[in-house]
Order: sequence, then structure tokens, then C-alpha cells
Amino acid sequence: MSRDPYQSDNFERQRSLQHEEESFQLRQEERRLELARRRATLGWITNSIYLLVGLLEILLVLRFFLRLAGANTQNTFAQFIYNLSEPFIAPFSTLFVSPVTAGGASIFDINVLIAMIVYALLGWLAVWLFKFVQGR
Repeated sequence: MSRDPYQSDNFERQRSLQHEEESFQLRQEERRLELARRRATLGWITNSIYLLVGLLEILLVLRFFLRLAGANTQNTFAQFIYNLSEPFIAPFSTLFVSPVTAGGASIFDINVLIAMIVYALLGWLAVWLFKFVQGR
């Protein structure tokens, strides 16, 4: 029984190549998992920003319609909405003079509309910037 010395070298070479291929596949899978984790984190943060901006927009819409409908300012719900939204409206409160109708009870608050637009744009910009930075 004669043994070919090249046969054992070929066998070792095949095992080495197989090991290198498995290592390469493992590294690729680790990269895919890392990218999936990053995408999941990006999605979570993006959705959180959209949720917070959406909740703020709902609050401002409620304030706008309560003022437009001339809601009783002594009502607990109206006071709650006004007090909760006041910090977000403060930067815009003196931007424009809002038209008043129905003897001063109904107010078309342009400042609230401006605030809604600005906060929506800021939310969109925050998401865009986060995606831009995350992409780099």
C-alpha cells in the first residue's frame, strides 16, 4: 500500500480552504446581524420621534379647535389642554394677532397653526438628520 504524499497535502489544503470559507461566512453573518441591529435601533428611534411629534400635533389640534369653537376656559378639560400645550405655544404666542369672532369667544389662532407646521418640520428634520448620521 503506497501512500501518495500529495494526497495528504491536498486533504489538509481542502480542510484549510473549508475552514477559511466557514470563517468568511461567519464574518458575513455577523455583519448582517450588526446591520439588522442598527436598522432596528434606527427604526425604534425614528418611530419614537414620529410618535412624540404626532402626540404634540394632536395636542395642538385640540387646542386649536377648542379655541376656534369658543370652549369654556373654566372647563377642566379645556384648562388641561391649554396648560399642557402652553409651553409649546409660548415661542409663537405673539407672532401674529389672531382674528376673533362671535364676541371674542371664538378665536382662529394662527399661532397654533404656525406652531403645528414648525413642529412637524422639526420632527421631520430630526428624523432626516438621524438617518443621515446613522448612514455614515
